[in-house]
Amino acid sequence: MGVLSRMSYVVRSKLNAILNRAEDPNEALDYSYEQLRDQLQDVKQGIADLTTQKKRLEIQKRRLDENVQKHNEQAREAMTQDREDLARQALEKKNSKLDQVEDLETQIADLQGTQDQLVEKKNTLQNRIEEFRTQKETMKARYEAAEASTKVSEAMTGAGDEMEDVGRSIERATEQTEDMEARAEAMDELEESGAFEDALSDEDQLDRELDALSSDREVEAELDQLRGETGDDETATESESEAEIETTGDGGTADGGASGTGDGTGGGDQEPADPEVEAELEQLRDDESQ
Repeated sequence: MGVLSRMSYVVRSKLNAILNRAEDPNEALDYSYEQLRDQLQDVKQGIADLTTQKKRLEIQKRRLDENVQKHNEQAREAMTQDREDLARQALEKKNSKLDQVEDLETQIADLQGTQDQLVEKKNTLQNRIEEFRTQKETMKARYEAAEASTKVSEAMTGAGDEMEDVGRSIERATEQTEDMEARAEAMDELEESGAFEDALSDEDQLDRELDALSSDREVEAELDQLRGETGDDETATESESEAEIETTGDGGTADGGASGTGDGTGGGDQEPADPEVEAELEQLRDDESQ
C-alpha cells in the first residue's frame, strides 16, 4: 500500500468515525422514511402522467370512431345519390381512420398495462413504507429508551462526559474553598499576632501591647485576691488550732496553781500568746496586703 493510499484510507476512516458519532439514528430513520415517501410520490406522479396520456389517446380514438361513423354515413348518402365515386372516397377515409383506431387501441392497451404495473408497484411500495414507518417508530422508541437508560447509568456511575465535567467542577470548587479557608486562617493568625493591623481600628502595636499588660495585671490582681481568700481561711484554721492547744495547756497550769496556792482566782487569767506565732501571723497579713 502506497503512501497516498494509506493517507486516503486514514482520512476515510477518520471521516467515517466522525460521521458515526455525529449521526443521530432517529434523524437517519426519518430521512429514509421521507425518501421512501418521495419515491412513492414520484410513482404516483408517473401513474398520473401515464393515465393522462392514455386519456388523450382515448379521446383521439373517440374522435376517429366518430369520423368512421361519419364517413360510413357519407358513403351511404353518396350511393343514394348515385355518386359511387364519392362513396368510394368516403369508404377509403373510413378505412384509414379504422387503421388509426386500431393503432390507438394498441397504444391504449400498452399504456393500460403499464399503468396497471405502476399501480401494483405503487401499492407494494406503499405497503413497504407503512411497514418501514412501524419499524421506524419502534426503533426510535428502542433507541430513546436505550439512550435514557444509558444517561441514567452514566449519571449513577459518573462515567459520562457531563458527569466528568461535574466531578472536575466539584474538585475545583473544593480546592478553591480549601485555599480560601487557609487564607482566612492565615489572615486571622497574622491579625492576632499583630503582623497586620486592623484597617478599621486606630490602635497600633504599642496600644495593643499596653492593653495586653493591663489585662495581665487585672488577671494577676484577681489571682492575688483568690490567694488572699484562701490564705485567710488557712490562717483562721491555724489560729483556732493554736487556741485550742493553748487552752488545754493553761487549764493544767491553773489546776496545779489552785491546788498549790489555793488562789481563789484559779485559771481565770490566761498567759500571753507566743511571740513567734504572732510574728508569723503578722508576716502573713503583710503578704496578703501586698
